[in-house]
Amino acid sequence: MELNGKVALVLGAIKGIGKGIGLALSAEGAKVVLNYYDWEESLGEMKQDFKEAGADFLVAKTNLIDTDKIPPLIDKVIDKFGRLDILVNNIERGGWPVVHGAYVREQWDLEIATTLRAKWWVYTSALPHLKASSDGVVVNISSIAGCTGRSGPAGRVFNDGYAAVNRAVSSLTETWAREAAPEVRVNEIMLGFFETRHGPQTRGWDLLTEAQRSEIIDHTLLGRVGTIEDVANAVLFVIRDAPFMTGSVLRLDGGYLLGGEYSEPMPKGVID
Repeated sequence: MELNGKVALVLGAIKGIGKGIGLALSAEGAKVVLNYYDWEESLGEMKQDFKEAGADFLVAKTNLIDTDKIPPLIDKVIDKFGRLDILVNNIERGGWPVVHGAYVREQWDLEIATTLRAKWWVYTSALPHLKASSDGVVVNISSIAGCTGRSGPAGRVFNDGYAAVNRAVSSLTETWAREAAPEVRVNEIMLGFFETRHGPQTRGWDLLTEAQRSEIIDHTLLGRVGTIEDVANAVLFVIRDAPFMTGSVLRLDGGYLLGGEYSEPMPKGVID
């Protein structure tokens, strides 16, 4: 897929992974609409970064929990750029057990409304325009919480609701891939521990003990947390370099899910 001139809507673009994805798409010549709602204090820096990159961009502030606000967001994209080719569904609200403690209903509902429901509403509103592109792409960003649940070292990081909705995202990815084909490809990138998501640049990370943080890293085969660049490169691959892939889940976790087991060398055996 040639990205130059394509139009991408990136959710959660105010900082961190969302901003990194937006900048990577811009560097390839895409026009980007950058949606945000929280972290207003980061808005100035975000705008400056895209200006310095020479990006053709539009910043939109939309509370995606209010589903009535989502169709007007898509209208802004079309009014500004006349088309929509790429949707990066990067929106979530995770609740660290170590931060939030025992569930209250408001936290549970917030995780479901943000991490799952908002994705569905944005995709549904965007789909006619993505189909009209005839070469549309949706990238759902999810978490390995959908596989681990609240277990092992990750159990201090992933709440039950957050884990459940991330497993549901994979179901949506498969359903949408069937629904949107052949004009639109729909794939998912499932993230492990990253510097700005579940990792060192989040407040929950500092609440873990040094031993607990080390346990997470030791459980990861590559022995480190991921970077924003790791995610941006994976998104570019899915959009630009994988035209025959749809309905797939790309796990980007440094081997965390495999790290709980080990492989021994083959034994010598008893047969000469």
